[in-house]
Amino acid sequence: MTAAIFYLIFRHVSFHRFADALAGADYRLFLALMIPNALLYFAWDTLVLTVVMRWFHGPVRYRDLLPVRAVAYVVTLVNPDLAEGATALYLTRQSGAPFWRIVGTVVFLSWLELTHLSAWATLGMLAVPHGLPRDLFLVPAGFVAFWTVFLLYARRDWAPWRPAIQAIARKLRLKRRGPVRDWPIFHTFRQANLRQYGLVILLKSPMFFFSLLIHYWAARAFGFHIPILTLLAYLPIVFMLSALPVTVAHLGTTQAAWIFFFHNYAPASKLLAFSLAAHLAFVLARAGFGLLFVPRAYGQLSGLLEPRRERAAGAAESLSAGAH
Repeated sequence: MTAAIFYLIFRHVSFHRFADALAGADYRLFLALMIPNALLYFAWDTLVLTVVMRWFHGPVRYRDLLPVRAVAYVVTLVNPDLAEGATALYLTRQSGAPFWRIVGTVVFLSWLELTHLSAWATLGMLAVPHGLPRDLFLVPAGFVAFWTVFLLYARRDWAPWRPAIQAIARKLRLKRRGPVRDWPIFHTFRQANLRQYGLVILLKSPMFFFSLLIHYWAARAFGFHIPILTLLAYLPIVFMLSALPVTVAHLGTTQAAWIFFFHNYAPASKLLAFSLAAHLAFVLARAGFGLLFVPRAYGQLSGLLEPRRERAAGAAESLSAGAH
């Protein structure tokens, strides 16, 4: 998918103009903005994770979760969904909480990340209503509809579709396993109150606001300018599209979205060069910070696994002695 998207992009964008845009950028200004952006994101993202873990899984220390996030950023270079799985596994080993409850917490954070971006996009669209495709307003409307139905089910057991599902299950002679809302993966969604949902969205907001300002200033390093309100309206949607798990390290979808939404403000070659450079600088800087924590993360995880290995070895010795 990544290769296909870039193939389509370069059918409409001159590679020579793209190369010229890369060569003509002011990288001192660009990196002076982008590297602190990645560092702040790393630090603040870990803070949000610490707060949510303390709410639902007991006391944890901020410094102990830094390696968790750091390793996830390294794994994200391969696959973002794999990174979330690695985060859940690491947190399970560290906190001792059931794995599927931790998975639910990771999904909880992921869904609220998209919701918080939708809220920012809505603010931008309301600030710049003229010239925007009306279909864009379906994005926040869809999030409102999704959370209304989901929370009514998860918290109030509102499920008008249940009789139909039960009828199908009886017809197919499927064994009932209890309501889906009672599965461990939904534990965090059930336990969180509406205030906590809102607090997570508010806690995530500084990360996006800082990133918005960084992209606004960094675009000048590539020789173009985008009005701040226009950037506010479209950048959250760009981030949401880039989060789709269909490409390697979110490459391709991000660049296509930049060209689609901001073509009125710069040539496609400059938008492609800037978006690719910004994306790579962000993910590689995060992964670079992550590599610094990999030895510590490995040591922590090995220490957490050691008691289990000792218990397993002891059990094996007991079985062996019993056999003799």
